[in-house]
Amino acid sequence: MRLIGLAVILTVSLTLAPLAAEAQLAGKVYWVGYLGRFPPSGERPHPLTAFTDGLREHGYFEGKNLTLEYRYSHGRDERWPDLVRELVQLGVQVIATADSGATQAVKEHARTMPVVLLGVSHPIEAGFIVNLARPGGNITGLSNQLGDLEGKSLQLLREAAPKISRLAVFWNPANPGSAIALKTLQRIASDERLTVQPVTGRTRDEVDDAFATLRRERPDALLVNAWYGGSPQRARIVEFATTNRIPTVSGSATLTRDGLLMSYGPNFADLFRRGASYVDKILKGAKPADLPVEQPTKFEFVINLKTAKALGLTIPQSVLVRADQIIE
Repeated sequence: MRLIGLAVILTVSLTLAPLAAEAQLAGKVYWVGYLGRFPPSGERPHPLTAFTDGLREHGYFEGKNLTLEYRYSHGRDERWPDLVRELVQLGVQVIATADSGATQAVKEHARTMPVVLLGVSHPIEAGFIVNLARPGGNITGLSNQLGDLEGKSLQLLREAAPKISRLAVFWNPANPGSAIALKTLQRIASDERLTVQPVTGRTRDEVDDAFATLRRERPDALLVNAWYGGSPQRARIVEFATTNRIPTVSGSATLTRDGLLMSYGPNFADLFRRGASYVDKILKGAKPADLPVEQPTKFEFVINLKTAKALGLTIPQSVLVRADQIIE
């Protein structure tokens, strides 16, 4: 009988524990800010869905005990400081972002505001944290490792299109992560005797200028920084590369699904979902300085065979078998 009674007590305790936690969360409304480059387009699932799903898993529900304030720069990096000030004035308790420029703006204009990185490139080199184990300030979360993956992306592209000697790179000079990634790529390219031609295209006019440069330089391949994953200019970049039969690679699977040839990079939905646990810990009193920055654990290699056919390119079977997704 005592054993039965103990079992009943344990069962009731385990049942009531999450209910008690939920009741505690329900007694207060939490305010969370999100800074993004571009709003979701509705064309396909956005990682933000994984973020809000993750928050619900921790007991936070928009309209009940959670208010999420979204702010977007629409690709204009000079807007970040004003967007940060808006969120501070609204009284958000933590800001989540996957953008290096947004992170830099929070660091400069809201130095005590807790920040959760939902996958940002080179957080140490960008000066956001001291080290991964103990970030040391008001910023924590997840790195996307994109700058460290440029070599892998280039390797896969060269296996698919071996005769590459001139590589053009779409990057964003105003974005710290994009700038660091370009330097990494230039170092790798130098070792492999590749010529790198950087071009930028945040606005329509800049993209037109970039296209003029690419027509003149005639690169063998094009690497598109993941920053362009939500850009309204991405469709024009895809069309230009396809029309001019230029093989392309990126760290963003979104760009490959939009028509680039291939991509290799972290699973951003997984990073956003994991980021929700950091928000939960901070809202419950944890300090960002004490929360280790984590790395991606899921990566995806995507190949667009429709694009390959349009380019007249045959992807070797040795490359196809490694793909996580093949678009046909």
